[in-house]
Amino acid sequence: MKTVENQTALLKAQQQDLRDAVSFALETAQKAGATAEVSVTKVSGLSVSTRLQEIENVEFTNDGALGISVYLGQQKGNASTSDLSKRAIKNAIEAALAIAKYTSPDDCAGLAEKELMAFEAPDLALYHAAEVNVEHAAELARLAESTALEADERIVNSNGASFNSHCGVRVYGNTHGMLQSYLSSRYSLSCSVIGGVQDALENDYEYTVSREFDKLCSPIWVGKNCAEKVLARLNPQKLSTREVPVIFLNDVATGLMSHFAAAISGGSLYRNSSFLLDKLGERLLPSWFNLSERPHLLRRLASTPFDSEGVRTQNMEIVQDGVLQTYLLTHYSGKKLGMQSNGHAGGIHNWLVQPNLTGGLSALLREMGSGLLVTDVMGQGVNIVTGDYSRGASGFWVENGEIQYPVAEITIAGRLQDMLKNMLAVGDDIEHRSNIQTGSILLDKMKISGN
Repeated sequence: MKTVENQTALLKAQQQDLRDAVSFALETAQKAGATAEVSVTKVSGLSVSTRLQEIENVEFTNDGALGISVYLGQQKGNASTSDLSKRAIKNAIEAALAIAKYTSPDDCAGLAEKELMAFEAPDLALYHAAEVNVEHAAELARLAESTALEADERIVNSNGASFNSHCGVRVYGNTHGMLQSYLSSRYSLSCSVIGGVQDALENDYEYTVSREFDKLCSPIWVGKNCAEKVLARLNPQKLSTREVPVIFLNDVATGLMSHFAAAISGGSLYRNSSFLLDKLGERLLPSWFNLSERPHLLRRLASTPFDSEGVRTQNMEIVQDGVLQTYLLTHYSGKKLGMQSNGHAGGIHNWLVQPNLTGGLSALLREMGSGLLVTDVMGQGVNIVTGDYSRGASGFWVENGEIQYPVAEITIAGRLQDMLKNMLAVGDDIEHRSNIQTGSILLDKMKISGN
């Protein structure tokens, strides 16, 4: 057999062993008079990092644990074990049962409804084996780093480059009779370098990630883009305090949309800790704005046939014509809100923001005219309860649709309610490396604090 075939055969054998362990755990819990759900994720992989062309770290991983939740009526207990022997599993279940006996009843505790379970789970092609050894991984990292370092004499140092290859098995089962599993893979290559003269230094990074090794961008692309991003940041200026239009570059725009996701998540809503409380069915964004969730896209990083409670995932329209169509609900948060889980235990699955402007970032810059292009944000100044937004930022000042010079040491501020409602455009320069796939976003105005 070839190495790749061996890898796949071993992973499939491991998958069966894990399914057997989950089945045994569920049977044991049922015999003790409990309902239960059991999940286990086993991940093995290789990580190789280099710095200044020397191998800095080689790490082999083989991690995983079985987690079990048992329910005695409305009392819940949790336990986990990395030892998958029958004796260890029995001990974990006994520990979970003991915990459940001493917890207070919770009328929202329990398994998600049986009719929501993913008894039939589609194959989403999430696993793609590849033969990558330490030498090959180091070669890829070295090439990315050397390409960046040699791009320009102003690139003066390196934070390093790294290659990661991970394959895993996910198994979930519960006492509704559901038992599902799938294999997955993930490969990535990243590089970060430092540019500047004397003490005026800037750094940036670039990366590529995919479930398929052959679909990674080349090390030369990673290194070249990394160097270009660093060079573009050199000699930044400050801005005086003002209020101007702002573009969030696509990978920063994913963060903006993640704040929206947090605000419509059931956990935030039932705790009354969201600025979007009781906004279901209201227009929160411009009438042209549409946001879909597509969890079953093949080979995508955020695709999954079921969530972490076994609930089947499905295509959903999150925002349609600017109107909020749904909250993001787990079984528990759904019960708290008097609603039903819609498969969001564990997060969101391939959010697709529909662009309304073609021509990439350059078209969005022309649409803005003059303003700020934000390429990086920092700090934790986002309050999901009130919607207040204030973060450190850097990027570029734009005039007449053209980038003029880099800017840094500024603060951008606004209210998420206004930022969402007053979007002017979403570009078609889609960021595909995130679970939120969006182009750059143009906002009508934000406050900028500088000098």
